[in-house]
Amino acid sequence: MDIAVVLPLLLVLAPLLMLLALLVAATCGIPVLFRQRRIGAGGREFTLYKFRSMRTGSTGPGVTGGSDARVTQIGRILRRLSLDELPQLWNVLRGDMTLVGPRPEVPDLARRYPPEHRWVFRHRPGLTGPCQLRSRAYAAQLDGRTDPEEYYLTVLVPQRTALDAEFLSRATAWNVVRFVGRTALYTLSALWDRGGGS
Repeated sequence: MDIAVVLPLLLVLAPLLMLLALLVAATCGIPVLFRQRRIGAGGREFTLYKFRSMRTGSTGPGVTGGSDARVTQIGRILRRLSLDELPQLWNVLRGDMTLVGPRPEVPDLARRYPPEHRWVFRHRPGLTGPCQLRSRAYAAQLDGRTDPEEYYLTVLVPQRTALDAEFLSRATAWNVVRFVGRTALYTLSALWDRGGGS
């Protein structure tokens, strides 16, 4: 099902992808794409692709708050509209990811997950999913935390895996289509959501 959806999407979105790449290059320089190792199904690592939204060479916590100073001006817009995630369509086409599933995690944070929540790494991560649709709210919760990674691991990870478990228990084709539709609405709602919350 993934390929049947992703191939037409790539054709339709090709002009937008090229425009976004040019915008990132013109405002932030190159590289246009951000590459990062993530955890895939069975704990296997893969390279995830996103449009670059942070300043080159930025260092800091492995999680990003809504007002993170590392994020560029164009990057903030891309993140608010979830457009920085579009290159992950290539990851779905390659089989690294699926359309709807758990959020792909970075290896360092994955190793620090509480043991009772590591089951999530048995599944292919998703381009979208119940957690991704709450990304703006989660990012807002990280703002101002003295240790955002600790808050993420102890508070947000249990919330995320509970949502993932609920979806995976009824991951029918209809629910996949429903989440893809909800993702489109989530992106459109961000056009009017200047506050960045959800």
